[in-house]
Amino acid sequence: MSKLLNVSSSPHVRSDVITSNLMGDVIIAMIPTAVYGVWQFGVHAALVLIMTVLSCVVSEYLFERLLNKPVTVGDLSAVVTGLILGLNMPPEIPVWIPCLGGVFAIIVVKQLYGGLGQNFMNPALAARCFLLISFAQKMSGFTLDGVSGATPLALLKNGETVDVAAMFVGRIPGTIGEVSTLALLIGAAYLLYKKVISIRIPGAYILTVAVFAFIFGRHDINYVLAQICGGGLIFGAFFMATDYVTSPITPMGQIVFGVLLGLLTGLFRIFGGSAEGVSYAIILGNLFVPLIEKYTLPVAFGKEGKKA
Repeated sequence: MSKLLNVSSSPHVRSDVITSNLMGDVIIAMIPTAVYGVWQFGVHAALVLIMTVLSCVVSEYLFERLLNKPVTVGDLSAVVTGLILGLNMPPEIPVWIPCLGGVFAIIVVKQLYGGLGQNFMNPALAARCFLLISFAQKMSGFTLDGVSGATPLALLKNGETVDVAAMFVGRIPGTIGEVSTLALLIGAAYLLYKKVISIRIPGAYILTVAVFAFIFGRHDINYVLAQICGGGLIFGAFFMATDYVTSPITPMGQIVFGVLLGLLTGLFRIFGGSAEGVSYAIILGNLFVPLIEKYTLPVAFGKEGKKA
């Protein structure tokens, strides 16, 4: 009888899902947009993706070995960080720049704060913003079929019109992984099917951007659709804003977080100097996550809330 009275610390209910399983699903979900990006932009785009992933994995391995910490490259989180960062790179960028970003993402943003689960902002996005500040010209140069050109959102900001159908398929200049809305939605559907993410954050995020663009931009459905399909919004909403570590865990908090990201993105795009804004919106939103969770935490069952 005494064997049945075991005392242990929480959690008392454990899931069979482990980090490597979740990260593996995220990698699978990014394969369609990675394949499309390489098909459209060529061999150099593939090299950028490979080297960025390698820089993240090697940085994590060496850092943990040098500090005699457990080596965690097997959980695949460094691979996910490298792939997200690589997909956020211009297709013709010199390879050493995203590799530098990979080192920054893993060592400065992730490992110096304690490793996976301790970083307060998305490492890949923090690295991208670091590179945007440090190498603005290289990070803003986009080509398609060997011809340099402005992104659709830059054209919209200048008052021009864009082809939304081409944006949806991906026949536009942009970063390696953001151009094809169709490929991104295929990956997003896989994540939703596998229940790796919920629709709360991406749904609230995309809807808020659409409403903001319609009210403060142009009262034109083509313009709103272009805002949704362009600038990495779909990529950011499904693959970066939903990061387990840097997004709220409460259901209501996830909706609030999505709305906040949508408002920030709308402000940056329509009233700011740049046509983009997803990366900055997400890393700024990450800073508000503890506050959002504090005020959206459900009251425990059987416990009364504070009286007014």
